[in-house]
Amino acid sequence: MSSGRRSSSSSRHSNGNIRISDDEILQLVSRLNQFLPRSRNARRPSTSKGSASKVLEETCEYIRNLQREVDDLSGRLSELLSTIDSNSPQAAIIRALI
Repeated sequence: MSSGRRSSSSSRHSNGNIRISDDEILQLVSRLNQFLPRSRNARRPSTSKGSASKVLEETCEYIRNLQREVDDLSGRLSELLSTIDSNSPQAAIIRALI
């Protein structure tokens, strides 16, 4: 699966931009929907522009939540690192995670 490849239904405009068909957008949104957690993904797959918009909104929110979790875990690891001997094997593991 190559993200740079488009199906033959895409057309290239004279300025070099690629136009993606509605069917391709819905297919991409459907694949994106598969990456959302099950609680958000429990409904049937998106088949319209409205539901595609909802999937994109949910995806953005999910990414924001993941970023908050990463920031929180990074802070917690930094705090933990400051409480242990910096030459210990545990400190080396924590530094590798940060």
